[in-house]
Amino acid sequence: MAALKVLISGGGIAGPALAFWLSRLGYDVTIVERFSCLRASGQQIDLRGHGIQTLKRMGLEQAYRSKVVNETGLQFVDSSGRQKAFFPANKTGKGLQSFTTNYEIMRGDLCRLLYDATKDHVKYIFGTSVESFEQDDKSVEVQFTDGSKDRFDLLVGADGLGSRTRRMILPPDSPDPFYSLHMYMAYFTIPQQEGDEYIATGYLATNKRLLFTRRHSPDSIQAYMGYSDDLDQLKDVMKSGVEEQKKIWAELFQDAGWQAQRFIKALQDDSLSNDFFTHEVAQVRIDNWSRGRVVLLGDAAYCPSPATGMGTSLSLVGAYVLAGEIAKHLNRSNGVDGDNTDGAGDPILSALEAYQRRLKPFVSQVQKLASGFWVPSSPRGIAVFNFLLGLAAKLRIDVLSRWVLREDVRGWDLPEYAELAQLGLSE
Repeated sequence: MAALKVLISGGGIAGPALAFWLSRLGYDVTIVERFSCLRASGQQIDLRGHGIQTLKRMGLEQAYRSKVVNETGLQFVDSSGRQKAFFPANKTGKGLQSFTTNYEIMRGDLCRLLYDATKDHVKYIFGTSVESFEQDDKSVEVQFTDGSKDRFDLLVGADGLGSRTRRMILPPDSPDPFYSLHMYMAYFTIPQQEGDEYIATGYLATNKRLLFTRRHSPDSIQAYMGYSDDLDQLKDVMKSGVEEQKKIWAELFQDAGWQAQRFIKALQDDSLSNDFFTHEVAQVRIDNWSRGRVVLLGDAAYCPSPATGMGTSLSLVGAYVLAGEIAKHLNRSNGVDGDNTDGAGDPILSALEAYQRRLKPFVSQVQKLASGFWVPSSPRGIAVFNFLLGLAAKLRIDVLSRWVLREDVRGWDLPEYAELAQLGLSE
């Protein structure tokens, strides 16, 4: 029997994580990435809970930990830079992670790690993407943007928040899956200066504005700007070029205080902010993650938003569950485990249904945000907010890990798949 032939659209994190498992199961896996090379860029990310458990089952924990960012914790400061609250990283290995985890890593480092772990077993094609596809009961014929065509047993859309694959499988009259959280973020990297420490630092400015820094290297830090409300200027500029986007962000933060002028200076100098990226913070919520032999994975199917702290973990867990269900159902259809009760129909379709059925309870909890983000707008509101944060810090109540971040998932355990366990990868 010919090996299952799988096309994955998207070479970020979710796609290569799925390819990691499928290629080791002996399947024929191709990844197409629209960028001309591996996009090993981006800001600091982390793993939590079941994401860490999945990493260990992949046997990649040691390689991952060799790249971790040694951030000591999270502090909030006032406009003069005075510390108002500090929440240290939880280094005990017990209980919930704090805002700063033991598994902080730069997105680019994780992308490279997954690429290195798959490049010898997976075919990567850069500089092209899926233009369209047609499917029947047995396969999917894909038309690529470079003019070529090929046929696959399964097409996986792991192409992110703005997934083209998702747009192609959703019915024209389906609800918009893009669920705005009424917040906008901008990210870029700026040179390190004296006083920058390996600590996450947040500053709340008036009118629901946020400045945030994280240091990951000896010579640079990550800069974040946030606006927590609907604003037509920001919504409209998301469709404009980078220079216009930078201009709007600079105008919004002229009077913000703290290090706002440092951020604005970097925005006005392309050599200092050439990795600038901005987006509307949102979740993806759709009823069905697949249509026929086309399935969505990661942010394309169930982006939880950066506000949950679980995006990367959810991508790894989703890839693991999808791979496990595919392997299990193909084995059943082939009578490998002697149980073909669930293999009466197409094993691929059964696997895709089981993938959503098994993972959806986990996704639903991760996407459940606290009822509304209360972001103070006035000087008095910010002062009260900082006081309460300081009080919580003194009482060692980590308010973010308890009530904002979504690591604490109840009543859901990472599934065990004999087909994946027998690969012997766990560390």
